[in-house]
Amino acid sequence: MQYKDYYSILGVDKSASQEDIKKAYRKLAKEFHPDKNKGDKKAEDKFKEIGEAYEVLGDAEKRSKYDNFGSETQFRNGYDFDPSQYGYNGNVQYEYREAADHSDFFNMFFGGGFDMEDLFGSTRSSSRAHLVYDGEHIEAEIEITPEEGAAGLEKRIALQTQRGTKIFTFKIPKGVRDGEKIRLKGQGHPGSGGGRSGDLRLIVRFVKSTRYAPEGNDLVTTADVYPWDAALGGKVPVETLDGRIAVSIPAGVQSGSKIRVAGKGYPVRSGKRGDLYIRVRIVNPARLTSEQKKLYEKLKDTVK
Repeated sequence: MQYKDYYSILGVDKSASQEDIKKAYRKLAKEFHPDKNKGDKKAEDKFKEIGEAYEVLGDAEKRSKYDNFGSETQFRNGYDFDPSQYGYNGNVQYEYREAADHSDFFNMFFGGGFDMEDLFGSTRSSSRAHLVYDGEHIEAEIEITPEEGAAGLEKRIALQTQRGTKIFTFKIPKGVRDGEKIRLKGQGHPGSGGGRSGDLRLIVRFVKSTRYAPEGNDLVTTADVYPWDAALGGKVPVETLDGRIAVSIPAGVQSGSKIRVAGKGYPVRSGKRGDLYIRVRIVNPARLTSEQKKLYEKLKDTVK
């Protein structure tokens, strides 16, 4: 008779918790389920094997009995041994059900009658267990600018699903956050056996904007300031989410300094707004008139 290492079959340690065993079984059962591997005899056999392993390890009483036997042996999975040398004389009466199909090793311990508890919300027929699988979720990233996130917009994307390429149209709410997930219920991979379809989860990512850099609820933009305005003070036009405004530049401002405009930043779901920070960048005109050159030369002479 071949020894069955049920822990190895499920890919868990002997110290694994019941919850870990359950998770391992669910994962493998989905992978090797006959509905996903039609006509694949190896997958069918593997599905039966992991079902048998869970029938033992998922039941505290069966697991204890199995562990007690395993503590006396050093067998590996598939090792041939003689049961009579371990107190099993072959007089066990087996009762088989149509859904059973267990190994001799299982029947040596527990007899026939595998009545696997359905972990996926299944219903039973008189002949076999019917497994109901919920579909897997789909996650994808969508890229928008801070301006688009502040205004909210309708977006259209194409994604590859188990049923081929599918077009999704959805709304991005005003004030969406970078990293926030938008859930489209039931738009993921389809379930099987009557299970629910998964969800489509879209992760919002802000792309680099030519105008704004988001910092929490605030926005940072850059304003070019001529040297005379930086030295003497003045006003410069600045684009905001609400349109252009004139911003006062304090005399003596330095390049890299920030000017705060309250309430002109990114919208918050509560209805409030963050602030807009204007980073000053002092620039020279691309071309100087002869008069401007003379003035610069006079200024240069004053700092010698």
